[in-house]
Amino acid sequence: MSRELHHLPDASHAWHELPTERVSELLATDLHAGLAAAEVGSRQKKFGPNRLTFKKGRSEWMRFLLQFHQPLLYVLLAASVITAVLGEWVDASVIFGVVFLNAIVGYVQEARAEKAISALAQMVVTATTVRRDGRRQRVPSETLVPGDVVLLESGDKVPADLRLFEVRDLQVDESALTGESVPVAKHGNVLALDTILAERGNLAFAGTLVTYGRAEGVVWATGDRTEMGRIAWLISEATDLSTPLTRKIAHFSGIMLWTILALAVATFALGLWRGESAFAMFMAAVALAVGAIPEGLPAAVTITLAIGVSRMARRRAIIRKLPAVETLGSTTVICSDKTGTLTENQMTVQAVFAGASVCTVSGGGYEPRGEFLDAAARRVDPARRAALMECLRAGLLCNDAQLVHAKDRWTVQGDPTEAALIVVAEKAGLAHAAAVEALPRLDAIPFESEHQYMATLHDCGERGHVIYIKGAVERLLDRCTDALDNSGAPAEIDRESLRRTADELAARGLRVLAFARHLAPREQRRLAHRHVAGGLTFLGLQGMIDPPRAQAMAAVRQCQQAGIAVKMITGDHLLTAEAIARRIGLAGASARFAVSGRDLERLNDEQLADVAAEAAVFARVAPEQKLRLMRALQSRDNVVAMTGDGVNDAPALKQADIGIAMGITGTDVAKGAADMILTDDNFASIEAAVEEGRNVFDNLTKFIVWTLPTNLGEGLVILAAIVAGVALPALPVQILWINMMTALLLGLTLVFEPKERNLMQRPPRDPQRPILTFALFMRTGFVSLILLAGAFGLFLWEQTRGATLAEARTIVVNTIVVVDIFYLFNCRSLRGSTLSVGFFSNPWVLWGSAAMLAAQLALTYMPVMNRLFHTAPITAEAWLHILGVGLAAYAAVGTEKWIRARAAQRRSQA
Repeated sequence: MSRELHHLPDASHAWHELPTERVSELLATDLHAGLAAAEVGSRQKKFGPNRLTFKKGRSEWMRFLLQFHQPLLYVLLAASVITAVLGEWVDASVIFGVVFLNAIVGYVQEARAEKAISALAQMVVTATTVRRDGRRQRVPSETLVPGDVVLLESGDKVPADLRLFEVRDLQVDESALTGESVPVAKHGNVLALDTILAERGNLAFAGTLVTYGRAEGVVWATGDRTEMGRIAWLISEATDLSTPLTRKIAHFSGIMLWTILALAVATFALGLWRGESAFAMFMAAVALAVGAIPEGLPAAVTITLAIGVSRMARRRAIIRKLPAVETLGSTTVICSDKTGTLTENQMTVQAVFAGASVCTVSGGGYEPRGEFLDAAARRVDPARRAALMECLRAGLLCNDAQLVHAKDRWTVQGDPTEAALIVVAEKAGLAHAAAVEALPRLDAIPFESEHQYMATLHDCGERGHVIYIKGAVERLLDRCTDALDNSGAPAEIDRESLRRTADELAARGLRVLAFARHLAPREQRRLAHRHVAGGLTFLGLQGMIDPPRAQAMAAVRQCQQAGIAVKMITGDHLLTAEAIARRIGLAGASARFAVSGRDLERLNDEQLADVAAEAAVFARVAPEQKLRLMRALQSRDNVVAMTGDGVNDAPALKQADIGIAMGITGTDVAKGAADMILTDDNFASIEAAVEEGRNVFDNLTKFIVWTLPTNLGEGLVILAAIVAGVALPALPVQILWINMMTALLLGLTLVFEPKERNLMQRPPRDPQRPILTFALFMRTGFVSLILLAGAFGLFLWEQTRGATLAEARTIVVNTIVVVDIFYLFNCRSLRGSTLSVGFFSNPWVLWGSAAMLAAQLALTYMPVMNRLFHTAPITAEAWLHILGVGLAAYAAVGTEKWIRARAAQRRSQA
């Protein structure tokens, strides 16, 4: 019986390299009887429940309040307070409402993200079968302790980390943990110390799923000490990064905050120095601050991102966090999983060797449609090649999978490898149901990792019985004494030639299986290993692969043209990953094209950063290695997007600038840690989302370039009046009208701008580059000076011509708005003319401009508006002067863009 275990099992033990006797000794347990009930209770008190825990985060209130901790929101809150003090409660409420809405959205998104680890905890809570006190018992997995003996069967979820010791045909789906695309065969043998996680065949890990067979194992890790627990810790330690947009907006807002405060203080001090009253100067400073604050910016950011979310959803990308929309547009590196994202996630036979030649098989996925082609790409009729048909029949019958057609889709029940064998046989005209009926199965030897083959015995009626065998090439070739030629007649076998053919297929990244048969007497009803030990007839080879998606190949090319590096990170074998990468187009000039997880273990952080930048394929990588790769790429100022579907991907998904989870095959943990979810698991949807993200940033930049001259120009007009010692050209309430109405009716129409034609031919934006480049910054200053000259000049001129102060101020307000309208058309393209994007391509701009003009007419001529905003009706001649300033501004900006375009063209030609 069990002995008392006083300490936790030493985490330094490499359980996969220890014999079961040593494991039993270290865990103080009896592998045949299990633990005694009293010892289980004692260990539960010492080691705690078998469940995952996670660090308690900030309180709900603190998380909500921190949503307001941004410089831009400080500016907006100050604007809300100022407008409230001025008695403009509607404007104050609108501004505060925008801030409050942003805070709620941010809080909800953060709360969703923190569910990732709790979803992970649920993955390992299940009921399990154990042996305690020498008896089988069904117990909750939370009660397991180190030393418990667990019994696994097909369909069971592994409840803790186990060292297997009695194994019968066990296969475990570890894709969520290791990324391995097919179930892994397990055994109880001792392994070398340096065996990587994905190849530790004598261990079963918590949260993985038994797909076939049965086994017994002893628990060596529970709860937070399991591999799943280690991933939960990695998720909690992964850094939640700010996005390029939030970093740029925060930096921009900080500069704006101090600039506005400095100008307001300078205005107040200048007025006092000139002998003006403190109250008048305070109102002037308030007017300047209100004019300089871009109240519409947060709304524009939120609405632009929301529209991006809607557009991406139509392109099969669901955004969970709004800033992720723009982050995609900044992406410089995409790290993609292989299975299901770059590939179809449907094993497909692509080559068959039978007789003396190799046939290529067309068609992809599980739909049984395709053709057989010879080396010259000529169509081959399989029915005329007896050896080919017999090889395909062997794969069809030595098989436990089922091909199902439902809801216009072909799906499989069973192992994907066996499904591929059914599909290729159906392509040749061999119907699965008919073949099973014609040659019913009598007995079978299931696949076992130690034998590496499967065999089935079939009744052939009067012709006796036949045994079909499929398995590893190296296991079957030496058992064969002859082979079939193309006509189906026995011929001499050339083992070396067959091995070379198998190697050639494997070099193409294909998984190669060999097929053989043996004729048995009619009285034989059972099948044993001795019946297939020799005397077999070799039938052929079949090479299969999970083929790359055609859409993914086109999308990879598009990303590369856009200057985005695409890298594959997978749990699959290096050869397979490298072959897929070459077919997709990831191979470059780098000498270090593909790297394994074993290679990555030997690298320090600086070396890893070099390799991460150079290589395109990373195979057999562990979860913490994915996390290190993300950090290595980010250390070189990359904006990294990472795709994944398994629990093993979650830490890297959280660390990446944008984590992308698979909607179909993704686990809840991966989805919870991600910023975006693909509803079709297709890499092409990522490329589409990148395009939308670039358009989002383009439109946000257009809005900022449009709105800043208005705010800066208003501030300059107020400052000029203070310096000149004249009355304010515009009152705070009038400035608020301009800012709120133009942002709503004019600026927000820019967020609907369609994508410009060359969007995906541009290189990614430099993550360090500010929102406003030097050229755009100079344009902002240029337009502000035009607005200052036009508005302040008309204000002084109209007064000299007899206009009242109210009329002059009304002319200033309308001048600013008309310049905004003309400049809006300039901003539809930051590089080309309005005609280059199509004058009518964004009807919202036309409707918004018309609505703004109607609002200005109401402000100018309606008595109620005159009373509320201190305006007055103006003459038709004044409108001509206003229109002239607007046209001059439009022409000046158009000329500036034309000069810059010509200069850029000359530089490119040089």
